[in-house]
Amino acid sequence: MGQELPLQEGFLTTRVDAVVNWARSNSLMPMPMGLACCAIEMMAFAAPKYDVARFGSEAMRFSPRQADLMIVAGWVSYKMAHTIRRVWDQMADPKWCISMGACASSGGMHRCYGVVQGCDNFLPVDIYIPGCPPRPEAVIHALMDIQEKIRNQYSVEHDGIFGRNMPNVAANRPTIVTPDGENVISPVELYTQR
Repeated sequence: MGQELPLQEGFLTTRVDAVVNWARSNSLMPMPMGLACCAIEMMAFAAPKYDVARFGSEAMRFSPRQADLMIVAGWVSYKMAHTIRRVWDQMADPKWCISMGACASSGGMHRCYGVVQGCDNFLPVDIYIPGCPPRPEAVIHALMDIQEKIRNQYSVEHDGIFGRNMPNVAANRPTIVTPDGENVISPVELYTQR
């Protein structure tokens, strides 16, 4: 019939932080704040051509209580800034923010009294995406940067801390073993230039 393989029992050791951060980073639910033309590129980012489902972020949530990633796409007027901040405050912790496009990041070409010169004036922005408008690939790259940040800089220990600054957690980067199995290379060394 077939070769019977004996069942081998084994176990896997890891940290709670690694498992929880892996789950959080691969199940982000974006809250789209499409305020101007960048929203069209954000819609393309969620479309089948770019397949954002590979990263677990295909479920756009229009309720702040179900979202944990806000994408501010487009220029923000002072009238809208209060509403965006209210929506941000209603989102559950932990939460992250992406500023998409030149207008959301710095006001762009709108240098007038009615436009906020960057949404970082009223929101804590984690990732800035340059461009006018940025391509969907840039949004995917920002999403991958957010995932990397969640995996390496967040700890379950922070869930109980309120009203204090959270300490940074040391990055948990894997080591790379060369084919001969002896030399261990750290990915940090691969990215630093000498």
